Amino acid sequence: MRSIFLTIAVCLLTSCTATTSSPNTEQTSGTPHVNWRTDEQGLLQPTQLTFPDRFVKGGEAYFNPSATRIVFQAIEKMPNGEPESAHYAMYVADLARANDANPWRLDNIRRISPKGSANTCGWFDPRDPNQLYFASTVTPPADGPTPGYQRDGRTYRWSFPPEMRIVRADLRTADGSVESLQPVVGDGKGYTAEGSIASDGRSLIFTRMVDGEGDLFVHDLPTGKVTHIVQADGYDGGAFFSPDGSRIVWRADRNHDNLLQVFTASVMRDSDGRVSGVQNARPLTQDEHVNWAPYWTPDGRAVVFATSREGHRNYELFVVAVTSDPAVPVPQRVTTAAGADLLPAISPNGQWLMWTCQRGDDRSSQLWIAQIGKDSAIRTCGKPAIALQATSP
Repeated sequence: MRSIFLTIAVCLLTSCTATTSSPNTEQTSGTPHVNWRTDEQGLLQPTQLTFPDRFVKGGEAYFNPSATRIVFQAIEKMPNGEPESAHYAMYVADLARANDANPWRLDNIRRISPKGSANTCGWFDPRDPNQLYFASTVTPPADGPTPGYQRDGRTYRWSFPPEMRIVRADLRTADGSVESLQPVVGDGKGYTAEGSIASDGRSLIFTRMVDGEGDLFVHDLPTGKVTHIVQADGYDGGAFFSPDGSRIVWRADRNHDNLLQVFTASVMRDSDGRVSGVQNARPLTQDEHVNWAPYWTPDGRAVVFATSREGHRNYELFVVAVTSDPAVPVPQRVTTAAGADLLPAISPNGQWLMWTCQRGDDRSSQLWIAQIGKDSAIRTCGKPAIALQATSP
């Protein structure tokens, strides 16, 4: 999954703002005037889920299998308005219908990570949605510099706290205490994070730092066996299985050029069905931009991702088809708002897009959700457009 510590995002999510020439006209340096309310009309119908009255900022979020609940990470405000912590906490909430003007709201928001810990990449178990996996330092991480990714010496940085490991919480009993977390993989002595689970509930894919670089591993949940599946020069991380489990998608910095490209590969399995490796790895992007946070469409035909191709102060969501053609495909734009649009996730039925962006009046980074219109690039990429009726997520 996508680490919250990617401060390509963190910088954008905290300090990068856009000027506003009118209530409905937005502009970012180097970007023409855009108006997402009209430009995205019929393509996306965005509504805000988290708000600055409670959260300084909200980030990476995912649906449970029935899309009735979400897991997300955020930094909550104290009564005096200051952040409760410098680190993201992990929250779960019910996704409920609101009204016609604001179709969705979050109910029963609760923190399930220990106070002061750093957390990222929450994921519901497809077999038992009451079981939640996420990466956590469990206790407050040590002060001082940590290994990480940094672009061009700029202020945004993506830290890899060595205390980070993947844990599990039973949502029926989780109370935000250390005792309510069960260890899954990682010993707290080396960064182990960015996990997600295949749709069959068997395979947990994650990133671990090896000799200073991120590699991809799979933890077979029934047996506990861990397999090293991507070992290549440079960082590899933020991986997801395709909906049918036959492929993975992830981000990589193979050239050590502080850029990220999106890759895909076919999954290999042994006679028992356990993931044993990958083959036929190839890039879905190959350019001078930072491309990251890839997420499959439910039909497995395309991948939505965030990219800097519109500028490092105006990350946007694009979608790219995944085909058998060896040529690098051409991505299509999905969002058009000024500021950062990041960390996309799509509901299992393909109706709803949830992501982090800065569309609110205060320009803070918060969670938004939108119905995906039938003419959106998400629908049309790699296939004919499909007429859909509005439904619940």
